[in-house]
Formats: sequence, structure tokens, C-alpha cells
Amino acid sequence: MITVHDVSMNFGGQVLFENVNVTFNQGNRYGLTGPNGAGKTTFMRILEGELEPMSGQVRRPKRMGVLKQDHTVYDDVRIIDVVMMGHDALWKALSEKEVLLAKGDLSNDEGMRLAELEMVIAEEEGYTAESEAEMLLVGLGIPTDVHTETLSVLQGGDKVRVLLAQALFGKPDALLLDEPTNSLDIASIRWLEGFLEDFKGALIVISHDRHFVNAVCDKIADIDYQTIIVYNGNYDDMVHAKAESRGSLEQDNVAKQRKIEQLQEFVQRFRAGSRASQVKSREKQIEREKQALTDLKRSNIQRPFIRFEQERKSGRQVIDLRNVSKTFDDTPICHEFNLTVMRGDRVALVGANGIGKTTMLRMLMEEVKPDDGTIEWGHETHIGYMPQDHGEHIEKSDQSAHKWLWSHNSKTDEQNVRALFGRLLFTKEEPMKPTKVLSGGETVRLLLARLMLIKPNVLLLDEPTNHLDLESIRSLTDALAKYEGTCIFVTHDRNMVSRVATRVIEMSKDGIREITPEQFDDGQFLSSHATYQGAAW
Repeated sequence: MITVHDVSMNFGGQVLFENVNVTFNQGNRYGLTGPNGAGKTTFMRILEGELEPMSGQVRRPKRMGVLKQDHTVYDDVRIIDVVMMGHDALWKALSEKEVLLAKGDLSNDEGMRLAELEMVIAEEEGYTAESEAEMLLVGLGIPTDVHTETLSVLQGGDKVRVLLAQALFGKPDALLLDEPTNSLDIASIRWLEGFLEDFKGALIVISHDRHFVNAVCDKIADIDYQTIIVYNGNYDDMVHAKAESRGSLEQDNVAKQRKIEQLQEFVQRFRAGSRASQVKSREKQIEREKQALTDLKRSNIQRPFIRFEQERKSGRQVIDLRNVSKTFDDTPICHEFNLTVMRGDRVALVGANGIGKTTMLRMLMEEVKPDDGTIEWGHETHIGYMPQDHGEHIEKSDQSAHKWLWSHNSKTDEQNVRALFGRLLFTKEEPMKPTKVLSGGETVRLLLARLMLIKPNVLLLDEPTNHLDLESIRSLTDALAKYEGTCIFVTHDRNMVSRVATRVIEMSKDGIREITPEQFDDGQFLSSHATYQGAAW
């Protein structure tokens, strides 16, 4: 159990939350939600004890698992050991035992200490620690043949998986996970969902993956109106309950305000007449009604307005791949692959990390040439491309966001460009910010503004949900589902695949195949390298 009492926090002049009182109970799984900048990570750091609040206090359990953000400190440590370091008391006992055993001949005191350490290790289930750590690593896609190598042998995304295993290791009383699905492929996310559903402690998770939050969480702690409100159910349940509650409060306030106006009208009419006692009674009633008005603080949740239009339609056949083969850095991407995409198709490319999805998009963009075969674009195709590496399109410089977007404009005027910024939640002065200071979310919204401005009839999108909050992802998903052009996109967001895709192409080490959206929803894909089988929490 984690108990938060009267916690307040400001960031600069902005009040993030004040006088928060909330309890995170054992056995419940909480999604911590709110838009970018609402203070989710700040609140998580306060729960962890890494950051002191401006006021208030937090009571924590003995053992908490926390997803670390900096993996460089473990680069020289064996992967299996990095995981076991998640249980601090056990790791210290194992390390001290190893030092004592290396001495050989032990004194009586050292022998006694060794016996004490053995008791600690037994109590903390240390004799099954390696097998538990291995199970976590395999489930998260880290093969057994590297478990005894140092963390430095892994790439960035796989290092994050190891740190996630570290947080999950050792049956903590509470788990704090900030964006645990980042760098995870769909199969690993499914495995993690199964694992967390069996967790018996208090789970608090921040995630921009709506499907993941809905699948894992049974309560939502929402940061809004400068406080934290806990709702029962998953994210979709919270959105519905929140809208209903807000609507009810607004209606009550309207009714109260109307009554106040009627009372004020009576007071104005009869103030100078013979009904002084009635006027005085109405004035007291007005004060009571004003006090009863609910102080409706403004919500900080905003949804961008995203809509993709076509300047003109493409021909019926958009792109044709014939016998395409490609190997990249000794990794086979495809072999004699054939694919025809027609106008209006919305094609999702799915598969494990590193399998070649980005390379496939780059071949379609003709940035990378196939080793064999042909790729032929159809008549009147106009492509809008959004890379996973945003720096490919937006150089971090002193150039303003407005000037960058204007450089892609050939048809509209200043007023429409300004309106476009507004629809994508840039405030009045923000378009003048240099691109080098834009946040991740602002950069993605600027790239989306470009696609809305140039009006392509083909969209090629590589992980477009990166850095977006849940409401922005929801808006983007709706926009793609309504897009009348052709779209080929790479994403790990299953909700987006389910809502948008009319076709699903799965890439795996066993080859490439097309599956139906229904098969995808049922989890019938080759890249499901591991299935969660339960754990003895």
C-alpha cells in the first residue's frame, strides 16, 4: 500500500496538483493518466522518493520495484545480475556471500556471518532467483544465450527490457512503471500484460498505450483540475465517468446560476418597496446559492484536431512490389516478397523490434534499394512520410516551428497556417519557438501539421504515436480511420492497428505473411515469441 497525504507540487509558476490525498491499495492496478505536462512523471518520482513534494508526505511499503530510466550505469554488469539487483536486500546478501566464499578460510565471525547471509538468501527466495530472472528476461524477449553477457552487448531498446525485468524481479510490494511498453514489440507487451494481471501488490503505471492500460488497469488515477481523482475501471471507463460527472456538475451550476438570476431580479424589483423582509430573505438565499456553486477548475486535457485530406486521388493501384529481396547488416528483411496495395487500403506493418519494418518503409520511400525485385508506384501518387527518427525531417536549430512549416507550404495563407497550429494545440506564441527546444510531443504534432498541410494521397508513417499522450493518440487514430487515401504504417499500438488497419502484414524471422485484422486481434501472429504462463507472486 502507498499512502499520499496532502501532497502539493508546482513546476515554475504552474500548479501541477495540490493537497492530494490518495491511497494505492495492494491488489489494485492503477493507471496514472493525464496529458503531457500534467505532472505524471513528477508524481511518480514523488511516490518513489526520488523527489520531495513542496508539501505533504508519502508512506511507502518495504519493497518497491521501480523502472529505472538510466541503463548506462549497468553497462559493465552481467544481464542476469542487473535483473537480480532489483531486489536490493537479496543482492547485497548474495554479493557479500560471494566475497566471503572467495576468501577460502573463514574466521569464526566470518563463518557466523556467512550463516546469517544464507538465512537472508533463503528468506528472500534467493535460491530460485536466477531462474526467476531468466523467466522474466525470456518473456521480455532477451534470449538465454546473452544472459551472462554484460548489458553493453545489447542495443538501447533491449537494455530497457532488462531494466523492466529488474523492476519486476523479486515480488515487490508495489510496482512503479513509467512507460514500460516503450521499446517493446507487440508480443512482449502481451506477455507483460499477462504478467502484471497476476501481480498481487499495488501497481501504478504510466503508459500512452491505451490498449495496454485498458487490459491491465482496474483503476485510473487521473491528474486533472490540479488534483488526482481515482476512478473505478479502465481508461475507457474513466473517460466515460469523467465526462458524465463533469456534465452533471456543469448542469447543476447552470441551474443554480439561473436561480440566482431570478432571485436577483426579485431583489432589484422590490428593493425600494414594501417587501423589505422578503428582499432580505432573497439576498440571504442568493449568498447560499453562490456558496453552493461548484468551483469548476478548468481541465488541462485537450485533444488536437487531426484530419488528413487529399489534394487529389491517386490511381487505383497505389504500389506494386514484385519478388523483392533485401538483406540489411546480414539480417534478411524479405525474400521474393510480393505485395500490391490498392487505393484506400490501410496497411499495418507489425513484428518484433529489429525485424526490418523501418527498412521496409525506407524501401517504399526509395531511400533504400532492394537487393532484387522491383517496387513500382502507381499513377498520381503523392506521398506524405513521417519517419521514426524525427530529426530526419526537423533539424534541431534556431529556425522557428512556424518557419519550418511555412517552408512546406505552397498553397495556403498565414491565417490558415496559424489556424493549423491552433488545431494541433500550439498556443499563440509557441509556433515562434526554435525547433531545437520543441518537446517530443510538439515535434510529432509539427510533423502531423505538415502532413495536414501538404494533403498527400498516400501516408507512410513509422511509429507515429511516439511521444503523444493518450488523447492525441486517440485523435490520430480517429483521423487515420477516416482517411480516404492510402496508408501504410508501423506501430506497436494495438488499438491503432485494430481501429485503422484493413490489412495486416506481419514480419518475423520466419518470413512475411498477410493476416486478417481479426487474426491480429486474436493474437495469431508468428512473432509471439513467448507466452506468459503465470508466476508465483
